[in-house]
Amino acid sequence: MLEAVVIFLMVALTAVVVFAVISRKAGASLSWYDEVASIQLAWLTYYGAALAAYKRAHIGFPGLLEALPPGPRLALFWFGESAVAAFFVLLAWVGMTVLEVLEGDTLVSLPWVPVQVTQSVIPIGALLFLLGQAISLPEQLRRVREGRLLHEGETAEEGP
Repeated sequence: MLEAVVIFLMVALTAVVVFAVISRKAGASLSWYDEVASIQLAWLTYYGAALAAYKRAHIGFPGLLEALPPGPRLALFWFGESAVAAFFVLLAWVGMTVLEVLEGDTLVSLPWVPVQVTQSVIPIGALLFLLGQAISLPEQLRRVREGRLLHEGETAEEGP
């Protein structure tokens, strides 16, 4: 489902950009384009990051973990997981605080769109990231314990 959302966001952003370019070339610049496109890009970034977390496709150092003996490997893995989780819990909390501050504000170019809706991506994206990490954690932990974080035939430089 999240993959479908990310694909939809990519297609929608592409459509808005192409439409805006065509409109601008036709001499009818869109007043809402800059604001909407930047919001779409933020949504794509947050939801794409959550999808990457679920697939364990975000930036990491699997070669470093594989090179360590089992004890330190597991300790470093848990440290990394804890640091990422702490950051996204903080991001979700701050995101909720931001939503409270933005209550009543609307977009400049589309005054019928509440800013809270556009900025809801912050806590939602953070929670989806945490959920993706949690769902993929058992498999990743098994791989860490086995010392095989890289995919078969893959080198550390290639990544997952």
